[in-house]
Amino acid sequence: MAEPAILDVDLLAFERGDGAARAAVVDGVRRSLATGFVYTSSDLPVDLLDTAYGLLQRFFALDPASKARFHEPLSHGQSGYTGLLVETAAGHDRADWKEMLNWSAPLPGSHPLRRRYPLLYPEPVLPEAAVPGITAVLERFHAALADLQRRFLRVIALGMGCAETFFEEMVHEAPTLTRAIRYPPMAAAPAAGHLWAAPHADINLITALPRATAAGLEVEVNGRWQAAAPPEGRVILNTGLMLERLSNGTIPAGWHRVVAPPGASGERHSVVQFCHARPSTILAPVPSCCSAAHPQRWAGVRAAEALEEVLYRINLMAP
Repeated sequence: MAEPAILDVDLLAFERGDGAARAAVVDGVRRSLATGFVYTSSDLPVDLLDTAYGLLQRFFALDPASKARFHEPLSHGQSGYTGLLVETAAGHDRADWKEMLNWSAPLPGSHPLRRRYPLLYPEPVLPEAAVPGITAVLERFHAALADLQRRFLRVIALGMGCAETFFEEMVHEAPTLTRAIRYPPMAAAPAAGHLWAAPHADINLITALPRATAAGLEVEVNGRWQAAAPPEGRVILNTGLMLERLSNGTIPAGWHRVVAPPGASGERHSVVQFCHARPSTILAPVPSCCSAAHPQRWAGVRAAEALEEVLYRINLMAP
């Protein structure tokens, strides 16, 4: 049997094609996600991505004190600015050599989800005062990428043997998070042993990664690290631990890291979005992914508890 490989699939063909085209996309996604990764076409506006990167680079170019004005310690990395050498991959001793800006779609203060899960729905903190116009652009970008992920989950649902709408309610008003990341030049790192981002798997359902400004993302496939190399214009999607649990392990979480290529002297910028389940979701393997050959591996766990545990383990809930 051939080893699993990352495939390039056409989400737009799934949405616009006939039954045969849809079935081919579902099969390609199912086979590709055996690696934890897939590349896909998208209708994400190129000019929106370019504009977002331009504004984000202006923010990250500010002096440390100016950026620190937009840090909200009580958000635990779920809103606003997170500085260098804070997030630390679970199981690793050295913090990642990166800084971040985080945002999501705000809910009204009186919304039941926000009142019950304030940690997961923090007050938005964006640097509008320092970079005028950035809020509207980042909100548009978040909405466009969240829509892309919601649509892609329809394909995954069919591949799991579920109804196409299986994830719709699960991701509605969920604490999906968009994160802009700046990876500074490695020559400026304070000590040896730091990586831009140490090996890790994401906690959420799926993660979308449009093109970055430089190379560095590596993915683990068949026990070997390889550079992520999507075709031009494609979005990388990787699976998270929530989806691994729901699929009873038939869709493994995608392990990845970010390392500076040999000889690289510059910095790298990327924007990623973590598609989460609603906090009250019980993450238990679905019956269609369980059988005598593949018995249920996990009991159910509430999505909020799974996320909070990971935030603690990666040092974002430190006092």
